[in-house]
Amino acid sequence: MEKNAKIYVAGHRGMVGSAIYRKLLNEGFTNLLVKTSSELDLRDQNAVTDFFETEKPEYVFLAAAKVGGIVANNTYRADFLYENLCIQNNVIHQSYKNGVKKLMFLGSSCIYPKLAPQPLKEEYLLTGLLEETNEPYAIAKIAGIKMADAYRAQYNCNFISVMPTNLYGYNDNYHPQNSHVLPALIRKFHEAKVNGTSVVNIWGSGSPMREFLFADDLADACYFLMQNYNEPGLVNVGTGVDLTIKDLALLIKSIIGFEGTLTFDSSKPDGTPRKLMDVSKLHALGWKHQIELEEGIKLAYRDFLSKHI
Repeated sequence: MEKNAKIYVAGHRGMVGSAIYRKLLNEGFTNLLVKTSSELDLRDQNAVTDFFETEKPEYVFLAAAKVGGIVANNTYRADFLYENLCIQNNVIHQSYKNGVKKLMFLGSSCIYPKLAPQPLKEEYLLTGLLEETNEPYAIAKIAGIKMADAYRAQYNCNFISVMPTNLYGYNDNYHPQNSHVLPALIRKFHEAKVNGTSVVNIWGSGSPMREFLFADDLADACYFLMQNYNEPGLVNVGTGVDLTIKDLALLIKSIIGFEGTLTFDSSKPDGTPRKLMDVSKLHALGWKHQIELEEGIKLAYRDFLSKHI
């Protein structure tokens, strides 16, 4: 990508999009194109058509999506399927129609079958049934991956797809009900410390294993792949390392300085026992994560303190 190329970052105010936007600024790109959802509703076909015909971006990072935790995914099943399909269809099709040189579509780890072998290889896509609670979102994301490949096959578009593992970092969501496990634990331990609570209770047994990638590392990988990857299919982006929820909780407890005790509520669901990405394809291309989990949690906690205190 040329430094003065017009680059559209869709979803620039979310955790992933904002990290990509910062990365491009830091690399010296000067012609970045962004729109808030109130300025441009990506679900609106006519609005997206007008935007692309007027602006003519040369490169597109498609990080915009309707997202949420398990409860939101399971409650608003129609919305998650319909709105994400609209966003993808509009942006990918208009990128083709308006001669975008390269587009990157960002997926989600829920695209893989619920009972796929571990670690998750790219070729496990569509080899089994999905997790029921977020199936509509997963189907939308799978459609986006297949759409990028179909436009490559039929129209020779250079559209690529990446599949991030669990993410955390700057601009994360710390909502008490809607946040994911790592930011939820940061908030829970912080509030327990501030309020002088002696016990923190954690959902589940603590035994499931999860992998976490700092969002700025994902942005670095996206930038690397935009420069170096031009193939169909998708690329997993992660660390290739996981840990139990219990060990994650103990690490966050230590970083925040909570001195009480932990209990685990085994009556609450554990979810999938393990969800680890196979990142050998990405490593073979020449990229590896830089920010280890302890350092990343410290950075995220500082960001949480700056915005929520």
